Amino acid sequence: MENRFVYMDYNATTPLRDEVKASMIEDLDVYANASSMHEAGRRARDRVEKARVAVAALIGARDPQSILFTSGGSESNNTVFNTMYDLGRSPGARRKIITTAIEHPCVMNAARRLADEGFPVAFLGVDGDGRIDMRDLERELDPSRSQGGPTLLVSVMAANNEIGTLQDMKAIAAAAKAAGAFTHTDAVQAAGKITIDIASWGVDYLTLSCHKIYGPKGVGALYVRKGAPAEPLIRGGHQELGIRAGTYNNQGILGFGLAAELALRDLGGFAKRLSGLRRRLKEGIAAGVPDIRINGHPSEVLPNTLNVSFPGAEGEAILLSLDLEGIEVSTGSACASGSLEPSHVLMATGVGPELAHGSIRFSMGRGTAEEDVDYVLERLPPIIKRLRRMSTVPSSTSAAAPAKTLAACRD
Repeated sequence: MENRFVYMDYNATTPLRDEVKASMIEDLDVYANASSMHEAGRRARDRVEKARVAVAALIGARDPQSILFTSGGSESNNTVFNTMYDLGRSPGARRKIITTAIEHPCVMNAARRLADEGFPVAFLGVDGDGRIDMRDLERELDPSRSQGGPTLLVSVMAANNEIGTLQDMKAIAAAAKAAGAFTHTDAVQAAGKITIDIASWGVDYLTLSCHKIYGPKGVGALYVRKGAPAEPLIRGGHQELGIRAGTYNNQGILGFGLAAELALRDLGGFAKRLSGLRRRLKEGIAAGVPDIRINGHPSEVLPNTLNVSFPGAEGEAILLSLDLEGIEVSTGSACASGSLEPSHVLMATGVGPELAHGSIRFSMGRGTAEEDVDYVLERLPPIIKRLRRMSTVPSSTSAAAPAKTLAACRD
């Protein structure tokens, strides 16, 4: 089989859909400021509001005004934590924050910033499959059994970006609500891959990012339940109900609207097809490469994501070797690239540092075909065999049994 280009890093970013690209080119003429009152401004604002309706529909939100447009997932997440900071500064207010040890770096660092400001912050551990234990959450929510007082916010990623594990957001939000806490979920990786029903989940805040659903970069959204507090991260004008100032990114928002509409339309068939490709890749790697570890939950997992550890082979060497064959993958979160530290997600699931360093994330998408999977299955085994011959690291998973951890930052 000749060399071909195979992109399997869709969790890092997705290409623009042809329909979105064509629409955005047409929308370049929608140049007026959507906050202006003249006819051109009203036309631009009308298009922005239609996009808001489409994004709301993607997550089952009945009220489009619950959607606030932002620059992306990181801004949306930070807006929530900034809101909690403002709420927690009031005398006698709830201050405790609960999140997990496998969140995206923007949530982890936002939580650590609150910890530095004196907020009690608990990072829940996960099991070997990457799921939190509801008993741990309930214990942390109970002031009589944990430190830090009543909880202000529970923030849990709906679908992990590295291993694809899904959390039970309905149960998590119900437990938080019973304890009087707000619930936030980073659903950046979940949107467009699994069904999101915001009413059923019952969360107060939900984060989205357009470039994960075949739309443009530089635009995202934050769902805020009606009545839930929201404080501006960016202050200025009246845009987005006064919560997110700045001139509207017309082209980005209009592209987001169409990408959301198409993602919702194609969701069922997309998930089914990608699940089949993931199974084909998983079974093929298991058959062609001895002594591997599949990371993530065996069933509660994104349909497009497969994370595999290869003992005795270093992750960056695998990545670069695959790259030479035209295969694009990741060693973990794209936001952590350049770091020499092992994946905090894999470490939290009990994978040791050596095995974590030998892990590859394959994330497939709309452009992935069976022939792409077969090409990977042809080229990957000899690469692993060659790297293991060169390595001094033991090629065994026996030293990496899953373990649960519970880390916390306290006053």
